[in-house]
Order: sequence, then C-alpha cells, then structure tokens
Amino acid sequence: MKMNKFWLLSAFLVFVLVLAGCGNGEDDTADDGAEEDATETEEDGAEETTDDGGEAEGETPDFLTLLTGGTSGTYYPLGGEMASNISNETGIQTDALSSNASADNIVDLQNGEAELAMVQTDTVAQAVDGEGAFEGEEVDNVLGLGSLYPETVQIVTTADSGIESIEDLEGMTVSVGAPGSGTFYNAEQILEIHDLSMDDIDAQNLDFGESTGGIQDGNIDAAIITGGTPTGAVEELSATADLRILPVEQDKIDELIDQYPFYAEDTIEAGTYGIEEDVTTVAVMAMIAVSDSLSDDVVYDITAAIYENADSMAHARAEDITVETALDGVGIDLHPGAQNYFDEQGVETD
Repeated sequence: MKMNKFWLLSAFLVFVLVLAGCGNGEDDTADDGAEEDATETEEDGAEETTDDGGEAEGETPDFLTLLTGGTSGTYYPLGGEMASNISNETGIQTDALSSNASADNIVDLQNGEAELAMVQTDTVAQAVDGEGAFEGEEVDNVLGLGSLYPETVQIVTTADSGIESIEDLEGMTVSVGAPGSGTFYNAEQILEIHDLSMDDIDAQNLDFGESTGGIQDGNIDAAIITGGTPTGAVEELSATADLRILPVEQDKIDELIDQYPFYAEDTIEAGTYGIEEDVTTVAVMAMIAVSDSLSDDVVYDITAAIYENADSMAHARAEDITVETALDGVGIDLHPGAQNYFDEQGVETD
C-alpha cells in the first residue's frame, strides 16, 4: 500500500513538471510570434516609406495617353503609330486618343487628364505665354518633347465654287476648324491679315471630315484646314471633286510672319490633291508636348522611341520626323528628359 502511494505521488509530480514545461513552451511561442509581428510591421513600414519616396521622385507609369486630333486629320493616324512605338520600346502601354486637337489637348495636359499630346507650336507657345485662347491664364506645367513636321494651312474649295482668293471668302460659309483647335486660331489670323474676321463669314466649327463632307454635299463653300499634307480628309474629297487650294500671296505671307513669327512660308506641290500648279501658303510645326509630371527617365525613353523608330511608320509625314529637325520651331522649354536625349545626339536648341 505504501508502495502504491509512492508511485502515485511520483506520477503526480511528473505530470506537474510536464504541464509546467508545456506552459513555458507556449509562452515562448507567443512571445516569438509577437516579436516577429512587430519586426514585420517595422520592416513593412520601412519598405512602404522607401517605396513611396522612390515613386515621388521617378515613378514609371503603367499607362500613357497620347492625345491626337480628329480621326480624319494627320494627328490621329500618325499618333497611333507613335503610340505603338512608345509601347513597344518602353514597355509602357500607350494609347492614342482622338480629340479636338491643340488647344483642348493643352488644357487636358494641364489638368492631368493625359501625359502626352500632339499640338501646334504656335498654340502651345501662346498657352505658355498666356496669350490668344489662353489670355491671362498661363499654362505652367506643360513642356516640349520635340517637333514633328510642318503643318500646312490649306484653304480648300472646289474648282467650280467661284472662290479664287481669300478675300472672296467674305459672306461665304466656311469651316474654320473644331472649337479649341489650332486650325481655328490659324483661321482667325489668316482672315485678320486679309482684313476679314469671323463676323465677315458664316463660320462653321467642323472637324476635317465634317469640313470636306460639307464641301462635297454643298453645305459649305470652303474650309480652312491645318495639317500635314496630304491630309486624309482632303484626299478623300479630291477623289470625288476637282479642288482649288487658295494661295496666300507673298505680301500677306510676309505680313503674317512679321506679326506672328511662328509661321513659315510653305508650298503645296503640284500633284497634291490633283492640283496642277504649286500653291504658296504658310505652315506651323506639329510637335509633342508633355506633362512635367513625368520623370526625366521616362521622357528620355519616350523621346528615343519616337525619333529612333520614325522610319518604321507608314504615314507620309513620318519621313519628316528626324532628330536633326526635332527642335525646329519649339518655342517652349523642353522637358529635361528630352533635353538630355537631344544633348546626347548633339542637337542644339534654337
């Protein structure tokens, strides 16, 4: 009986010791887990802080938007090809979107609704200076990436319209471009030089396709179209009608350039749209404007993608997109990323 009590007491003591050991193990595990959680939290916090700081200095976006113009003009098809090259070369998905072109594109860049835009050099210069359509409202967050090609002012009518000069537009129904487009402001300036205004014509705010469609249907008499030649909508019209492109006379060209230095003399060559003789006119440059929110590295890569792959594009105006002429007519500050690229190529700023 005494032996039985002894064994019972021994077993009880062993059981207590085992329980104590288990209890200490659970406490250690809980402490270890708390320490690991605390360590992970501190590390996560440190990583988050580092990442946020890095993104603020040079974030690479997943997507980019390139604003172009109307689907019947030059901007849209050419912009689509450039967007493809940017996507392929940088790995950043870039989409080309149709728009009302220059002035509206600048406003969208200013408001952060896009990162890249095709614009006219004259319009973006006015925006930065707070002139023209941007009177008193300077745009201070849009920079230049580079120029592309000459945009020719084409004053289009039909051979049987009876309109032979710009002065003959008085009293006529004339498309002057979509509201907010560079074409609209070119129309104002061309009319002004010829002692006319929007009040002297029946002005219609139509895009290129609507303009040439209106001429074909007889609803409008003429259209002022600023775009790289040949412009798709005008080519389509020339397939169904004999066209006349109104010239800008030399004295008016000189007067226009004197008052608005961003213009240059230009020629629409015989054979274009089926015309029989060269037509003298004026042009501004198309260019790429960019939001200053993009990092230098991203803009450097975009610039390289555009100018080093222009020969892969099918559009006729692509042959004008060269590194050597990329700074022609750019009247605003370049983005540092674009400046770095052109510095490496040995291209000097005008």
